[in-house]
Amino acid sequence: MGFGTDARGVRDERLPLARRHRALRGAVGQYCPLGFNATWAYLAATACPAPDLRRDPAALLRALDTLEESRAAHLAEVDAFTARRHLEKAAGRRTPRASDAAALRGPRWPSSTAPSRLGLIAAVANRHAAFRAFPFPDETLSSDPRVRRLADLHARLDAAASAYLEDLGRLDRPATEELADTAHGISSLARPGYAPLNVHLLPWLRFARLLAYAYADADADTDTDTDTDTDTYAASGWPGGTTTWATLKPGVRGISGHPPPARTPPASVPVPPGPGP
Repeated sequence: MGFGTDARGVRDERLPLARRHRALRGAVGQYCPLGFNATWAYLAATACPAPDLRRDPAALLRALDTLEESRAAHLAEVDAFTARRHLEKAAGRRTPRASDAAALRGPRWPSSTAPSRLGLIAAVANRHAAFRAFPFPDETLSSDPRVRRLADLHARLDAAASAYLEDLGRLDRPATEELADTAHGISSLARPGYAPLNVHLLPWLRFARLLAYAYADADADTDTDTDTDTDTYAASGWPGGTTTWATLKPGVRGISGHPPPARTPPASVPVPPGPGP
């Protein structure tokens, strides 16, 4: 089924709630700009005051609206890129600019407004838990002597994610440089095509890219100081004041949030492309 079919299933009030929930997961499977699990965590965090989307039909619709708005923005970007490439090819430029192609790849949340900081925190927390649970690679998988750096790179990426989550998305600028250096170290150990070590390194690199995007948003938020949704929940009465973070951190199945005010989209933190998807 396509995205439109799944979207109609979510909105069909004649269907059981479990079917509508599965339809939303199908829609996320068709369009997941942060990756499936991170996108689901983002939607649950920004749409659902309860911890489980399966129990709240109104939250399902809010999540679908958020997803559709992002998808529409993404399709508009693709259309603009396609039109620009037609003109460039006519002018003799056969290869797109690296910056233009990179803008359509990697984890990001296309939207007419800035992404929700709370949603990004939920997405990072979800993937951080998976990163910690993923088996650590055996250094014998590669003869490259640099694989001895794996433990250090893993610890640095874990520390970067922990700092982002513990500070609720607020970071100093040197943290972005440390993350970029860590991601570069991981990318330098990956190899094009099939390599046993890539089974471990490529998920690390995908997580580093997501974290870099969240870092860039946090950096822009530091400049503007306008996004207060996480402050509201951490300091007020939803639910139980600062216990908000305790409910978010373990698995990030859902946490409520409000869209942040519009602001200039952040620039990306430089992360090496890495071999393969």
